Amino acid sequence: MRVQSKTPVFLVGCPRSGTTLLQSLLAAHPDIISFPESKFFQYFTPEYERRRKRLGFISQRLKPWLKHYFTDELGRSDLLTYFPVIPLQFLYVRQFIKVLSLLAEEQGKPLFLEKTPQHIFYIHTIEKYIPNAKIIHLLRSGTDVVASLYEVTHRYPQGWDGKWEIDRCVDHWKQAVKLSLNTKNKLNHHLVSYEQLTETPEIVLKKICHFLSIADDQNLIKNYSKAASPLLQPNHGRTVDTQKINPSQSEKFNRIFDGSQRQYIFDQVAEVNQQIQDLDH
Repeated sequence: MRVQSKTPVFLVGCPRSGTTLLQSLLAAHPDIISFPESKFFQYFTPEYERRRKRLGFISQRLKPWLKHYFTDELGRSDLLTYFPVIPLQFLYVRQFIKVLSLLAEEQGKPLFLEKTPQHIFYIHTIEKYIPNAKIIHLLRSGTDVVASLYEVTHRYPQGWDGKWEIDRCVDHWKQAVKLSLNTKNKLNHHLVSYEQLTETPEIVLKKICHFLSIADDQNLIKNYSKAASPLLQPNHGRTVDTQKINPSQSEKFNRIFDGSQRQYIFDQVAEVNQQIQDLDH
């Protein structure tokens, strides 16, 4: 049977917010296929290439990245032939969606889920070229995210453009969350609190299934560890606990930072944290 991919689905949010966990849970659904982070729109936009931007061309960085992604991460270099010679942005987006839809079709899946946290900063580009996309946002407490960003960038600096200091971690989280909050009244966006996901996963996942117009599945929590395996990137610190869903990382926050640093971070994230908590009510 020929299966058509109904709607492109994107999962975004500040890095270290638990997007890999949510991706794994959703990838356990029989109607969904997902992949390692494509970072497509990160490499797509010619932010510092004026001429290419003016002409509507993709960034020069995209083609080498796609070659790496489809060859080394997906093991599907054959799919590179779908991308056009002419470097027009709209053509590349169209073919990117076509290729992911083809991968979904091969597995008999109606939906594909593309998860790249940093795509939160390219929401307008996604909506410009893919107006029918559905976008899931994951938001998480600032203290947890700052601790995790600080730790992972110091442990794997090569994968994160160097080591991030506290202010950079805080600012990155704030920017990402504010972009998500700006979409809360849009019908094609669905905001999810990590804290709610870990406290009442069945309820949160049921709401997401409804948003995606697919049947609720009671086995997502039981099966997510198997679905997580091909999605993890441990060399960049992208892992997920496949044994249990952890509600908080307060232990990490307390271990990494001293008292004065913790108080500084609390003060910096308090206002935006409250806005996330308000979503839960």
